[in-house]
Amino acid sequence: MLVAERHQKIVELVNERSSVRVSELSDIFSVTEETIRRDLEKLEKENKLQRSHGGAVSVQEEEAEVHFSERVITNVQEKKAIAFEAAKRVEEGDRILLDASTTAWYMAKALPNMTLTVITNSMKVVMELSRKERINVISTGGILLPKSLSFVGPLAERSLELYHVNKTFLSCKGVHLEAGLSDSNEQQALLKKKMIGQSDHVFLMADSSKFGTRAFSLIGPPGSIHEVITDSGIEDSVKKGLDERQIAVAIVE
Repeated sequence: MLVAERHQKIVELVNERSSVRVSELSDIFSVTEETIRRDLEKLEKENKLQRSHGGAVSVQEEEAEVHFSERVITNVQEKKAIAFEAAKRVEEGDRILLDASTTAWYMAKALPNMTLTVITNSMKVVMELSRKERINVISTGGILLPKSLSFVGPLAERSLELYHVNKTFLSCKGVHLEAGLSDSNEQQALLKKKMIGQSDHVFLMADSSKFGTRAFSLIGPPGSIHEVITDSGIEDSVKKGLDERQIAVAIVE
């Protein structure tokens, strides 16, 4: 296969799958990973794709980000029930982190107007909590992703390093008992990993459809979370796997 043909096929694959790993491309085209990395570097310079840690993502969609308006109508009842249960875990005087998931937004809606500090990378959460004058709200700042209305990037990550919280509440695209937590957007995954590292106790808010799936970018191992809040659709085998890892599970109806 000619180099130009391989480059064309790589772009087609990345656009078709939204993201692809160097190791996969190496196997598909029977060339070394170093050759693939050079290919990706050239294609990125031509604005045909965007390199990421371990692979490449499509520039047709902003790193597979799903628009907030689409996410907010997916599994609505489950997300609202999970968010309401998560809000019960918050106590007066807590310092908490909320990610930019729709479940975190629902949680912000459910939080009472009490003495509380909330750090978030979500514009939607900031706007929601601005109506509750007793809650001290801190935005990470950073690069705005317009589809998810969230801040990511080095500035957002550095701002989190300034704080230590007692509770983090986050969601993700995939939860796999062996591979861990993952997200379709590498920048979101890196920020969520940082959120986990700055917290004493981590709550994963994930509806049952998230379990058994793997997204592109790793956030962290299953053991990085302390409690899962999910719905009754979770499979018994998954529940057992979480129990074996000593991860608490709260199931909402």
